[in-house]
Amino acid sequence: MNDNSAKTQNSKPRLKRIDPTTTIIPFIIISILCVFFIAAPDGSANALTAIRNFLGDTFGTYYLAVGLGILIISLWIAFSDIGKITLGKPGEKPRYGFWSWGAMVFTCGLAADILFYSFCEWISYAQEQHISELGSVQDWASTFPLFHWGPIPWSFYAVLAACFGFMLHVRGVKKQKYSEACRPLLGNKTDQVPGKIIDALAVVALIAGTATTFSVATPLLSNAITGLIGVAGSKYLTIGILVFTCFIYTFAVMKGIKGVSWLANACMFLFGALLLYVLLFGGEAKYIIETGFTAMGNMVQNFIGLSTWTDALRTSSFPQNWTIFFWAYWLVWCVASPFFMGSISRGRTVKQVILGTYIFGVSSTLISFITLGNYGLGLQMKGKFDAISFLNQCGDLYRTVVEIIRTLPMHRVVLILLIVSMIAFYATSFDSITLVASQYSYREFKEGEETDSRMKLFWAILLIMLPIALIFSEGSMNNLQTVSIIAAFPIAIVILLIIASFIKDARGYLKEDHDRK
Repeated sequence: MNDNSAKTQNSKPRLKRIDPTTTIIPFIIISILCVFFIAAPDGSANALTAIRNFLGDTFGTYYLAVGLGILIISLWIAFSDIGKITLGKPGEKPRYGFWSWGAMVFTCGLAADILFYSFCEWISYAQEQHISELGSVQDWASTFPLFHWGPIPWSFYAVLAACFGFMLHVRGVKKQKYSEACRPLLGNKTDQVPGKIIDALAVVALIAGTATTFSVATPLLSNAITGLIGVAGSKYLTIGILVFTCFIYTFAVMKGIKGVSWLANACMFLFGALLLYVLLFGGEAKYIIETGFTAMGNMVQNFIGLSTWTDALRTSSFPQNWTIFFWAYWLVWCVASPFFMGSISRGRTVKQVILGTYIFGVSSTLISFITLGNYGLGLQMKGKFDAISFLNQCGDLYRTVVEIIRTLPMHRVVLILLIVSMIAFYATSFDSITLVASQYSYREFKEGEETDSRMKLFWAILLIMLPIALIFSEGSMNNLQTVSIIAAFPIAIVILLIIASFIKDARGYLKEDHDRK
């Protein structure tokens, strides 16, 4: 019994090992932002808009170059000698089966916003001047969603998952932090001011990503519930939804990785059921498949042009409004999701991690947009439901999505499935983030250790604070998307530094392995 007690004590880091840089700082930042957005919604909105316009207009090429560059680097790493490195001991078998691993990769990388954007992103594009200039709303409104949620953004996750997996399972580092991943290049400066700055930037990016996700997708969940039960929507209903979601992912994260794995598999089942129902019973299966096939070909054919187009004359500012935002949105999510992906990838090779991320991430995402997006687009093009006119009349994109769902047979069943799926997506993505963030909060954290339950609870509550505060400042919720662009500007530099450090360290490891033989 004494041995078991000793093991329990050793398996849980003591609270005195907590790093204030990654705990106190985020608490202070969130508190300040809550006060700022509530007390001065107009002033905060104007400030964010000005900064977004400056970064997007002045440094747009920077964001686009980072995106395409990371995609190319990820493929080079996968098919180089580095790709053959096993994340763990040589010959070690994966801890999780291919399906369970893939389900966790997909669900931790995306939240409920994928369902929101899948249904309605084409509507936003259909009214863009740039789409009109290209000539075909059907062809291009169905293509851009696949591009913005396809290989480039998933490459951010893929390569960083390999970097962190190598750091955790091959080098066995005691500090699970962004700064530690830069040690091969920074050396002792990792423990000094440069390392502290990197960790602080990572925390800010984490806050920006989670807050943006909640602010974007939660109103759809609220509208779906009101549409189902006929209760008028209110800020208290939205708060209740957020608290309930927080309860679910807190419960799962307290169960550890097993709870996350179970929830991820359940989420994939619900997600698949929703897609299958829309495809089989929506009456637009042929249109969905054919338009999706065309959009895939259109994206592949024009991929380089889409990846590098800056709209230098600003005739439409389409890349500034959309492509740059999405690249930034995915970059700020790279603080936690790839860490979790790397932690569950022990026993897999670097190549398997990168290509597996593309297989599960890209394919599942594209299937979602092709099925849900093209269903609504089909209704629009065939004159069955004019979603664009409905949106222009009511001015509410979330209501428009619910009206699209109402065109389905047994739409109440679909609304229930949508609600449960969104909650599952929220819970799965945020419990994985909470696990990583709680580990990130310690000065040292060895592989196999378990974070203190109080630290898990701290982060579970912390991640929900800002979205709840923003409910009382609805005008600022949309502006919160701008926070992603702002936070992504410095974090992209850090990510490039991590990748360069990984390549240097991996080459050194291969040389060490060669010398041993």
